[in-house]
Amino acid sequence: MILADNGGMEIAALVGEFVEKYRGGAAPLVEVGDVVLRGVAETVDGQVDAGLVGEVVEILFATMRAAPGVGVAAPQVGIPLRVAVLGDPAPVTEEVAVARARRPLAEFAIVNPAYEADGDEVGFYEGCLSMPGYQAVVRRPESVIATYEDLDGVRHTERLSGWPARIFQHETDHLSGAIYIDKAVTRSITTNANLQKWWSQPTPAEASQALGFTLP
Repeated sequence: MILADNGGMEIAALVGEFVEKYRGGAAPLVEVGDVVLRGVAETVDGQVDAGLVGEVVEILFATMRAAPGVGVAAPQVGIPLRVAVLGDPAPVTEEVAVARARRPLAEFAIVNPAYEADGDEVGFYEGCLSMPGYQAVVRRPESVIATYEDLDGVRHTERLSGWPARIFQHETDHLSGAIYIDKAVTRSITTNANLQKWWSQPTPAEASQALGFTLP
């Protein structure tokens, strides 16, 4: 849906209709090419009832679990609000977990998030529920200073590192109209099938040599 005006009443009505339709379950994911994924999401500042924002979050969690994925931002279900959810059970081998600094991340919601780089860049394969079937190497800061509000409006600031930092950056980028492919090393792009066939190593070092791209 294209919004002619993202004014408070219109977004509130959109959220109300969305919650009424998907309450208690998952929502369909918006895929790349939809305008909502390329707009700047609205800051949550009281224009939508807090209870409705909480219900949006529950739908986002249900959508993330159903996909399954490790994060979903509100624009990915058609809602242009600065809200996202994250959570990662990290079902990977110990070798992969160590190489990617991937560890379990308890589910939580982020409202009006932002981040600042706090470490050197590292490159790993990354995918997106809104661009199914493909992955690409994205160079991101290994650690960030993350800020966000919880559903009670309390502001949090914390340092995230490893895979949790990557997830936070990926979902926060969605709220500014950016998709991971915008930051990807284009020579690394692969189908999911070829990723599993050729490039499922803990790091993309072999892929970088074979496909001709550089890592940090």
